[in-house]
Order: sequence, then structure tokens, then C-alpha cells
Amino acid sequence: MSALQRVVTHFPMLHSEEIDRLFHRPPTSVDLDGDRSLLATALGATLYIPAVRENLVELVVKAQAAGSVSVVIDLEDAVPDDEVSRGLSAAIAAIDDLASVPRCPMVFIRVRQPEQIDAVIERSTTSAAALVGFVIPKFSASTGADHLRRIELASAAVGRRLYVMPIIESRQVLHIETREAELRGIGVLLAAYADSVLAVRIGATDLCGAFGIRRDPDLTIYDVHPVASVIAAIVNVLGRMDGTGFVITGPVWEYYNAHERMFRPLLRNTPFQEIDAVRFRNRLVSRDLDGLLRELVLDRANGLQGKTVIHPTHVNVVHSVCAVSHEEYVDALAVLGRTDDTAATDPSTSDTGGVLPSVYRNKMNERRPHRNWAHRTLDRAVAFGVTRPDVGVIELLTAVVDR
Repeated sequence: MSALQRVVTHFPMLHSEEIDRLFHRPPTSVDLDGDRSLLATALGATLYIPAVRENLVELVVKAQAAGSVSVVIDLEDAVPDDEVSRGLSAAIAAIDDLASVPRCPMVFIRVRQPEQIDAVIERSTTSAAALVGFVIPKFSASTGADHLRRIELASAAVGRRLYVMPIIESRQVLHIETREAELRGIGVLLAAYADSVLAVRIGATDLCGAFGIRRDPDLTIYDVHPVASVIAAIVNVLGRMDGTGFVITGPVWEYYNAHERMFRPLLRNTPFQEIDAVRFRNRLVSRDLDGLLRELVLDRANGLQGKTVIHPTHVNVVHSVCAVSHEEYVDALAVLGRTDDTAATDPSTSDTGGVLPSVYRNKMNERRPHRNWAHRTLDRAVAFGVTRPDVGVIELLTAVVDR
């Protein structure tokens, strides 16, 4: 019998005393068979691992212990053409071995061809018990239906829902003359399989590559205007909060070591000085993590949640920024007419409209315009926790980075 537990929990490296010190409300275990929107929010930093890496199962288990709750075993760009067959076999073997690992992150396989979806299910000896779903690269309105149909059949074969995460990175979306029609077509296609779509991902590397661009770590993806305009269009069409949209995840941050800088670091000294963490700030800057932190803030401002990452050191940086501050939390409760005592169990919301002063006395909360923001914030609060009033992102970073 499989020992697999179908729940994921953020910040597993923290002891109970640290949880009590840092969190007003601790992260809650998220059920893989529960609410799809909450599960998509809980993806957090999705770590990509090439299928041809040695000791694949060990890497996944190690990633989970260090904080990863979602992992993609990659058969596409990360695998040389002449090693795809070996990579597929390794991915299937890893999925079967992970079925006996009690605390396993959400595991997805990024396939190169649609036929690989069938192969994973047919060749698995455990009904792919550890597999949560598939990631579909270069997703388009014309080619995506084949992948989606195969995943529906795979779900029926294993007797549970297998999710799909399409990656939007095609030139039809990049090029302005075809963008609108392509995104509309993708939207119609995904709507037909909406219950299977966990989140929509953005392939910024491929989008940059089409223009011969590789962004510098001194810049965020939002400084690369041809790609930033694509992100805006994707959110506009596929990220609507009117019942037709999906969670859109942030694109990859691809740097993890120091480089020679032309511009000043993006982290102020003062917040780190206040908690005697200047050396920690220097460590973040030396690994270009200040750029990642800046991009994470801009991701959120542009309607994206979570992020694709390619290095384990990025995972807890992303999750620290995903945690909800006490100020955000009480504002979200006020907007929805809930209380702290009933926040986790009360699904009702107040729709009386009106404007309320924030408890923090620094802003106005407008109940109707801020409702969607409040719902998203409370989903993050469940998955990543709510920090104490005197705990900021820097304190959380110092507790979880490099653990």
C-alpha cells in the first residue's frame, strides 16, 4: 500500500517554537484533493529538475525537506534530444519510487510530446500514485487539445484527477498581430477543461529568446517591455476573477550566483540594520536574490502568484514573500466582513459596499473594489500563513533561507 500523504505544508523546516514566534496564523496543510484555487495558490515556488539528473528521487525528497511543495520533472528543454528516452524512463521510475515516500511534494512531469502522457500512465507500476499532473510546454490553441484529451483519459485510467499546467510561450502569443486571437483560442480551449487546469504558467525564457533577448540580473522581466506586454495580455485574458480565469504563475528567475554589477543592489540597508541582519542582506545580494525579491513584488502587483524556479535556494525566498503580513490579513478580513476567529471556516462575505479605514490607520479599504484581492489574500494566508504584527518578510527570510 502506498504511504503517500496527499497534503502539502509550507515551511516544514521550522520548529514549533519558530512557528509560534513568526506566525499569527501558521501555514495550513493543503489537501491535494481539495479546492483547486487554494491548491494552485499553494504551488508557491515550483522547482524544475531535469529528468536525466542522477538520484532523481533523492533530489525530490531533499527539495521537499528544504521547503519545496511543487516539483516538475522536466523532459523538455532541460533534456538533450538524444537523452529523451532515458529521461522518460527515469521520470516514470521516480514517480513509482516516490509513491512510497510519505511526505512528497506535488510532482508534475513536463512532457515533450503528447504521447509521453500515455507512456507515463501505461508504464507506471503504481498507477502513477505520486503524480499530480503534467506541464505542457509551448501550449497553443491548435495543439493543446491533444494534450488535454490525453490527460483526461489518464485521469480516468488512474481513478483520480490529474491536473494540467499549460505554459504560454509560443510566438503566436508573442507577436502582436496574432496575440489577441491566440489568447482567445487558448481561453476557449482551457474553459472546456477548466476542472483539470490547475494554473497557467508563463515561459519568459522562450519569449525572450524569440527576440534574441537574455535579461540581465540587474533587471526584472517587467523591464523587458516586449515580454512584459505579453504577461499583461495573458493576465488580461486568462487571469480574470469573474469565474472564467485561472491562477497565473510568475516566470522563472534564472540567476543564482554573483555577477559584476552595473547598478546598485535593490535592497535597502535600513530594514536589515534594524534587526542586525546586514550580513544576511549582503549574502542575498551576492547571489542576485535581491533581483528575485524585486521581481516577486512586481509579479504580485501584476496579478501573478508563485514562481517557476530552477535552483533550490530560490524556493524559500519565494515562499517568504508569499506569506501574508498581519496588515494584509486584517485588511482582507475587513473587506470581506469576517473576523479573525472565523476566517478559516466562514465562507460568507459581506457585499454591502462602503469604505472602511484600515486598522493600521494608513489606508482606506473599499469593500467592493478590493473583494477579489481579499479572497486571494486569504487563500495565501491559508497556504503560507500570516506573520505576526512585528514580523516582516526580512525576519521570515532570515529564518528559512539556507535551512
